[in-house]
This record gives sequence, structure tokens and C-alpha cells, in this order.
Amino acid sequence: MRQVSVSSLTMGDVLGKTIYSSSGRILLGKGVKLTPLYIAKLRDMGISILYIEDDRFNDVIVEDVIREEHRREAMEVLEKSSRAIRLGKDLNGFDLKKIISTIVEEILFKKDILVNMMDMRSLDNQMFAHSVNVCVLSTILGKALLLDLEKLETLAIGAILHDVGKLKMDPKLLTNDHLTPEEVETLKTHTTLGFEELRKRKDLNLIIAHIAFQHHEHMNGTGYPRHLKEGEIHPLAQIVAIADFYDKVTSDHSNVKRIMPYEACEILMGLAGVLFPLEMVRVFLRTIAAYPTGITVKLNTGEIGVVVDQNLSMPARPIVRVFDESEFGSNDMKEYNMVEKRTIFIQEVLS
Repeated sequence: MRQVSVSSLTMGDVLGKTIYSSSGRILLGKGVKLTPLYIAKLRDMGISILYIEDDRFNDVIVEDVIREEHRREAMEVLEKSSRAIRLGKDLNGFDLKKIISTIVEEILFKKDILVNMMDMRSLDNQMFAHSVNVCVLSTILGKALLLDLEKLETLAIGAILHDVGKLKMDPKLLTNDHLTPEEVETLKTHTTLGFEELRKRKDLNLIIAHIAFQHHEHMNGTGYPRHLKEGEIHPLAQIVAIADFYDKVTSDHSNVKRIMPYEACEILMGLAGVLFPLEMVRVFLRTIAAYPTGITVKLNTGEIGVVVDQNLSMPARPIVRVFDESEFGSNDMKEYNMVEKRTIFIQEVLS
């Protein structure tokens, strides 16, 4: 399979991965042949990328870090907890801890982890998908930083609940692309609201409340709500801040257009030591595939190809399968392992 943008879909393309709603309902199943009506509905749902089947890449497997059913279960728990909080009730701590334990265990079990799949998000599950992804990314970074199991589970719960304060706000603030300066300041209070919501929970570690409180603080004091500086910010909140930033810029979020992982990696390196701890950023980038499996790229040789595999030792130098441009779609193909072919590099990512 390969990844394409919804805007480049053509009638007859076959869906390579199932698309789910936040409640776990199948929106469109793997293997469905896309019609103009389906393509229009995908655009209406706010989905910008997906995976399609392609005979040239039948052997290409795009794997998520955690199993699909675990991601769906986490989103379902979040949705139910969100409804409860909006109604002034308590979130279901037992179900939340259960799925978090499953996610942490799954990530700990994997020997080598490289994040190389991009989310297929719809408007209805954007907030929940973001929270689950921040949880997964934070846990991966926490594991790479050699945190013990207790800290990892605290980190994962704090990460999945980092935006819980937004549930106490007017939903229009979360979907409006053109906020006034006053509304922006109101939106920033979600960190304080989240802290107040979580600190009263006797069944949750108080650090979880502080993760929600501090995940927008920056090392240079430019963050909010308290303008904390290096040494004043809890390390687990700094981990979540990195994961939150990366996931926001690499997915369609509000009025911000997504950028590709390689661009996000460059930006993160520029912010290392300024907004985020340098060593944490370095470790985090070693877990990210700059060019995810399945994307179409143009090489400096002029050839067009698809990333078909990754090199764990050098995440920015994947394996690319190319075709002669005049014969694109034929069986004539070759592969470049960019760790071995040092003079070849990716010049452009194509949609």
C-alpha cells in the first residue's frame, strides 16, 4: 500500500486501511473501491490523507506502533470520559488505567520502535486521536529515556489527559479558525482548568494534574500559564510538550495545515534547547521516521518512488523503490537503500 492525499484520489482507488470514528465505528472499510461519492464524503469528514492499495507495493506494510484495536479502545474510553466530564460527572478511571496499562505494556514489549505511520483523522475524532497519539509518542520517548514502569504509566495517563481542560470550554473555541486575542487567552486557560479537574481525583497521581498544567510551558519562560523556566517544569510535562507539539504540526489541527514529519523534525531541532530540552528532543527524533513508509517522493536523481522500508539506525535515510518515470506503473523497478547510497537523497515529498 501507499499513502496519498485525499485531494489526489481517483475513482477506483482501493482503500488500504480502515477508517474509524472516535467511537470505533467503521466509517469506511479496507478494500472498499472509492467512488466520487465516497471521495467527497472523505473530504467532508476532514480527512486529508489515507492509504490505498497498489499492486506495485503489495509487500509494503505500514504498521502503527500500537494495535489498531487498542487505539480504538483508547479513543472510546476518552469519548465516554469526555461525555461524563461535560455533564459534571467523573471520568471512568478504571477503564482509563486499564487501556493505558495495555498501551504501555505493548510499547515496552517492542524492541525497536520507529514511528512511521501518519494518522487518518476525521473532524469527529480529531481531539481524541490527538490525545491518544500524544500518549503513544510520550510513552515511546519515556521508554527511550529509560523511565521505570510506574513513571511510564503516570506519564501515559497525563499525556492522554493533557487537554482535559478543553472539555470545560465552549466547543466553539476549539473549532473556530479565527479567534480574537481575548478568545486566544481564554483558550489558554485549558491548562489551569485541566489541573483543577485532575488534582481533585484521589485515584490519580498529582503529577498527572501537573502535566496538564505545564504542557505548554517553555524552557525560556515564554510558555503559559505561569511562564516557568528550565528546571521549574516537571520532566514528564516536558516529554508531553514535545509529543504534543510534534503531533499538532504533523496532523490537521484547527486552522493549521499539516507539515511532513521531516519538516517537523527540522523545526524541533531548531527549538531544542530553547523551548524543549535538547537531549529529550535528540532522543525523540531517533524514534521518528522522517519519511514515513508509504509516502511518494522525488529523489535528487529525478526519479519518483515510494518509501518502502526504514533504517532504524538512520531514520532520515529510508529505503525507496523507484520506477522509470516513463514506465511508472510497469514491473521495472529498483530500490535504493539510502544508508548505502549516500549520494542519493530525497529532494521532495509528493502528495
